[in-house]
Amino acid sequence: MSDRRTPESPRPIQTPPRDLESISRIDASLVFEHFTTNDAWELGSALRNRLMTFPIPVVINISLANQNQTLFHTCTHPGVMPDNDSWVSRKRKTVLRWGCSTWYMHCKFGGDEVAFREKYGLGNNAGDYAIHGGGVPIRVTGVEGVVAVVVVSGLKQDEDHGVIVEVIRELYY
Repeated sequence: MSDRRTPESPRPIQTPPRDLESISRIDASLVFEHFTTNDAWELGSALRNRLMTFPIPVVINISLANQNQTLFHTCTHPGVMPDNDSWVSRKRKTVLRWGCSTWYMHCKFGGDEVAFREKYGLGNNAGDYAIHGGGVPIRVTGVEGVVAVVVVSGLKQDEDHGVIVEVIRELYY
């Protein structure tokens, strides 16, 4: 099989690191000068454009942290299921509660959801959170805490995370 891509095949998404120090450094580097509805539209549209060549349906969501106000929400292709929106909500809640990417949380626990649940005493509420890549905090210079959350759901979890980081870097750095 050839390694060459056809014009229709998607450009691969770089696999993110798995060590916590590198992930933390990357998360901390994704700081915006400002984050407005226009910025959300630009970022969401760039994510959608990047993901359109992937043949599977993907959900992209960007919402404010303090109000759960959706600034951008779209799907790339037909076939999205209601479960995708459940994943969006769970990833968003994880970012807001712990202030880091869901990929960081996944790697911190090695994907072990039982250890995650027990560490934080989540009990029956553990299902409200997802420790799968694809949720990234948006921070703004001079503003304390997370301002917004961008979530991608539908690819492999490392790709969900990787594409967000890739597109933010391409747009703003």
